[in-house]
Amino acid sequence: MKLTSNSAVVSPEAAVGGSELNSTRSFSLSQARERFERILETMAEAENNSKNKSIDEHRAPWWQVMCLTGVDYFSTLGYQPGIAILAAGQISPQATLVLIAVTLFCALPAYFVVARESPHGQGSVQMLERQFKGWKSKSMVLILLGFVITAFIFTITLSTADATAHILENPILFSEPNHALRVPITILLIMSLTAVFFRGFKEAIKIAVAVVAIYLALNLVVIGSSAMQIFQDPNQFTDWLNRANHNYPSPILLLGAALIVFPKLALGLSGFETGVAVMPLVEGKNTDSEECPRGRIENTRKLLLSAALIMSVFLIGSSFVTTISIPESLLQEGAAANGRALAYLAHQNLGSIFGTVYDLVTITILWFAGASAFTGLLTIIPQYLPRYGMAPDWTALRIPLALIIGAFSIIITIIFGANVDVQAGPYATGILIMITSAAIAAYLSIPKEAVAKKLYFLFVSTVFAYTSIANMIQQVDGLLISLAVVAIILVGSFIYRSIRSTELRIKSVKLDDNSMRFIKEATKGHWGEIRILAHKPNDSDYEGKEEDARYIHSIQTKEGKFIFLEVETDDTSEFIDDEMDVHGLMIDGYRVLRCKSHSVSNALAAVLLEIRNRTGKVPHVYLRWTEGHPIAYALKFVFFGEGETASLTREILRSAEWDDSRRPIVHAA
Repeated sequence: MKLTSNSAVVSPEAAVGGSELNSTRSFSLSQARERFERILETMAEAENNSKNKSIDEHRAPWWQVMCLTGVDYFSTLGYQPGIAILAAGQISPQATLVLIAVTLFCALPAYFVVARESPHGQGSVQMLERQFKGWKSKSMVLILLGFVITAFIFTITLSTADATAHILENPILFSEPNHALRVPITILLIMSLTAVFFRGFKEAIKIAVAVVAIYLALNLVVIGSSAMQIFQDPNQFTDWLNRANHNYPSPILLLGAALIVFPKLALGLSGFETGVAVMPLVEGKNTDSEECPRGRIENTRKLLLSAALIMSVFLIGSSFVTTISIPESLLQEGAAANGRALAYLAHQNLGSIFGTVYDLVTITILWFAGASAFTGLLTIIPQYLPRYGMAPDWTALRIPLALIIGAFSIIITIIFGANVDVQAGPYATGILIMITSAAIAAYLSIPKEAVAKKLYFLFVSTVFAYTSIANMIQQVDGLLISLAVVAIILVGSFIYRSIRSTELRIKSVKLDDNSMRFIKEATKGHWGEIRILAHKPNDSDYEGKEEDARYIHSIQTKEGKFIFLEVETDDTSEFIDDEMDVHGLMIDGYRVLRCKSHSVSNALAAVLLEIRNRTGKVPHVYLRWTEGHPIAYALKFVFFGEGETASLTREILRSAEWDDSRRPIVHAA
């Protein structure tokens, strides 16, 4: 007597239609996809070889690599002094002193710890990632990445916009500034940056050393000559001091005001994350190993300390001379000194020829700062989004990712009209969140036994938390823009992960001897069908599960025995399994295959395809529809790439095997 069937077969024929047209289309699409994948694999292999060779051949002394960091850090002198005056007014030098204290006594110690804990350039994001597990870790990293990407993108757009301001305000190039050209010129600068990364950036350090040396020397001349003029005319200094004393009659009021406004000067902290990102380029010692590169860590600390000290001297010097020498009216949007305070002084005090030379070098280093940010994005994005399944694998390749970064930067430039002042808010917000995360990561990495250090980094974390919150309150637009970028990354990443969830993402499957014996035994006899029955781990009722499956799917005992397959999930937030081991066990006379994976559906599909490849026979898998509301599973699929096991398994198999005659068959009831 044949058992009554209540099952539904999720068959390839039902979905594909079985028509010749669909078969031909599937075959041609399969060929196209395979060719595209081969092209990407070739590009990835060439890029990895080039990258490894580049790192080995282009390691340099720490002071040279400091210049690569400096194109981002030191270039802020192009716009920082003017923004500081607009933010702090006549107490800009005092607020800058607070910024310097925070730099040397808070940011620098935090990044010393980051350098020690991430000597291969992973930075504070990976330090925090190690502190958490599962979706908490992924979500936190994605949020931080949103702010990191905000900081780097606005480094590109703000630096190139400021370079454009120096071009338009130069009296030799333009008799009068043509602000209608601001956006087109900035876009051209961004396009040229993007083009650079089509060919790589091998000579970056040599160029950076020359540019930074010339730029700092010119700034020293401009600041020095301006300071001499101030001291030759003491009235300027006295007038400024009187105005400051009138507004803030006591030192306590002055300090309080400086503490309140200094978060707006946070652009002067922009170089630390880049300093850690370039660590792989820093020469270490002969005794260094990949696991413990102590020499590289020591030299990176020298890099960070030297950069911070140099920048501190230039920050206070530039703030002092620009605040006293330039009226605030000339720093407003559209005015002669807007976005170029030191350049304005160079032209005023040293003449048009020197001023033009200063402009050209400033334009170069600002453009180069954008390149530095490009490098940061090309480094950090491939470390996370593709690994989480939240971006295509090809985003790990330099050229496609550079195109995306360039396009996004152009969109931001158009939206903000290449305005330096408007972009300062989101830029500062991104920088402060990055530094706050570094301080927190440093705090968490300190052992509990080191009580004094623990308390110190708790204080540092509190300082940067206050600075970040104060900046967000003072520049709400910067926070809103940063949150918009974070939201785009979060929603886009989760949706893309759901799309990629139908990919077969287990790279290899290893079947042990018992597993292969069970499978070979199933192929013998009259029927010779391989029937895999999905089974929950820790459920010992194999007899009841088999009887239930035979009844539902109408399978007689003589048609063969089931092989149970149990998948134990560990961290479902992980995306890729490099290798999955399958172990065969006999339990109460039943054949059981056991494995561990991040995804049940992917594990089932991978095992079925491996069995097909080993035996040449198309296996069957039997599953139950999961209990629960379909909307809940739809939302779970959209946001986490998980959902109904039967449907997902079938989709993964369809994506992995386009030939329906060779595709394992999924039965669900």
